[in-house]
Amino acid sequence: MNGTFDWVYEEELSCRDGFRWSPDGENIAYWQSNTEGVGTFYMINNVDSIYSKPIPMPYPKVGTQLSAVKVGVVPAKGGETKWFDIPGDPRNNYLARMDFIPNSNELMIQQLNRPQNTNKVYVADIETLKFKNILTEKDEAFLDMHDDTRWLNNEKYFTWSSERDGWLHLYKVSRDGTDIQPITKGNFDVVSINCIDPKGGYVYYTASPDDYTQRYLYRSRIDGKGTAQRVTPASNSGQNAYQISENAKWGIQVFENATTPPVYSLVSLPAHKQIRVLEDNKELKQKFDALQLQPKEFVKVDIGDAVLDAFMIKPIDFDPSKKYPLLFYVYGEPAGSTVQDNWGGGSLWDQYMAQQGYIVMSVDNRGTKTPRGKKWRNAIYGQIGILASEDQNKAANKIMETYDFIDASRVGIWGWSGGGQMTLNCMFRYPETYKSGLAVSFVSDQRLYDATYQERYMGLLTDNAKGYHDGSPINFAQNLEGNLMVIHGTADDNVHYQSFEMLINKLIENNKIFDMMSYPMRSHRINERENTSYHLRETMEKYWKDNLPAGGK
Repeated sequence: MNGTFDWVYEEELSCRDGFRWSPDGENIAYWQSNTEGVGTFYMINNVDSIYSKPIPMPYPKVGTQLSAVKVGVVPAKGGETKWFDIPGDPRNNYLARMDFIPNSNELMIQQLNRPQNTNKVYVADIETLKFKNILTEKDEAFLDMHDDTRWLNNEKYFTWSSERDGWLHLYKVSRDGTDIQPITKGNFDVVSINCIDPKGGYVYYTASPDDYTQRYLYRSRIDGKGTAQRVTPASNSGQNAYQISENAKWGIQVFENATTPPVYSLVSLPAHKQIRVLEDNKELKQKFDALQLQPKEFVKVDIGDAVLDAFMIKPIDFDPSKKYPLLFYVYGEPAGSTVQDNWGGGSLWDQYMAQQGYIVMSVDNRGTKTPRGKKWRNAIYGQIGILASEDQNKAANKIMETYDFIDASRVGIWGWSGGGQMTLNCMFRYPETYKSGLAVSFVSDQRLYDATYQERYMGLLTDNAKGYHDGSPINFAQNLEGNLMVIHGTADDNVHYQSFEMLINKLIENNKIFDMMSYPMRSHRINERENTSYHLRETMEKYWKDNLPAGGK
């Protein structure tokens, strides 16, 4: 494949267009992927014809062969491609980033090793095909890819994001890699870079040093002097995102929180003076407020090893003298976070379930993608499903101890994708805590998932076989005691239906009674075809009302 990517490069490395134009327009550099030898997974279409149709897809699972990827350069007018001979086995390394250095005929190429704990940065000449390793980033756990490179000082320096001091910060690096100086500093993470303004001398970025559920705009001097300055006013409490003009004089601010849908405004910087409201979503806000729902409450849960962020939603007619069932929504994987002070569509499904008579909560365990530092995010390394489910169980028990209105005999948990896997791990590992669970589009055996994601956070299967075993809920299905429902789409190209069927087989083998629902020719999101989303939610609601009695008692 020329100029495009296979499934894992797109899904796990965020690579889309696999080509780059040279600054002078004379050449095109591009990726070539050779998927020969990569395992083919077959999905089956049983509903659109009287004969079933297999749908093949190259998909490298844990420990199996990856695509061989290389970078070449071809003249824009046509001709032969010249290939770079980057060191290392192309089937056990990723060429995760590649781009031209401005005003040059040189490329910056980033090579990530298979365990994804070493990133080698090369500068490569498209004429001579010579290259030099100018920077090597290493980590004891895993590295994330960043797209924050901006060339400065007539291409003598570039910006670089790194967690090398324990927090995610932006650095200024010389072209030869010998001089590395911090731009942002402090015990906080830079969540995202919004604008680098060399002329004004500042970098503008999103951070949240004091509340990990919120986001604000800050700026720091590119020369590294001084301290971080908050730009977002205190009145905008919640999450703030920005598109900033190249000269850093103007910004489009998007402000939201748990009760405020996004408000889009044009602001002047750095004073952050509001010039014009572009869209206030007033009508949506009025409709939401008219529902008179209980607000999402953000709370802290101290489990001893860590203090976790959580949210709670109560029924409209909540009576603290009664005891209510507790329904957890969980994700818990390093790719995301559930406890954020953002709009999120008003959390209407969580609100709806609360109004049926449940206390709805969600907890971010250690390892989730929140700006709490490298140690927090790396805690989960090598033990996906193990540490997180332990944190979730400790949090559930702490919550039951803290709030008198929780009925400990009625505790349920549900999640989607990684949250489905976490649901299963909690149900199978801690049956004394969780009485009912609902798992959607889940991974039951981590060896079944794609190599790039799973190996990043678990290491290689040959190095961590026990971790893969102990983190896979299928190996503990025999411990199920409560009620369980599993749901999956048969055309899920992300988490395969195979994972669903293997778990079902294990539950049957252990004589465990459970509920199941499969959605033919639906993908990971289970939202294709007529009436699907509504049917799914009705199914979920019925399951909860049948198996986790609602209402205060």
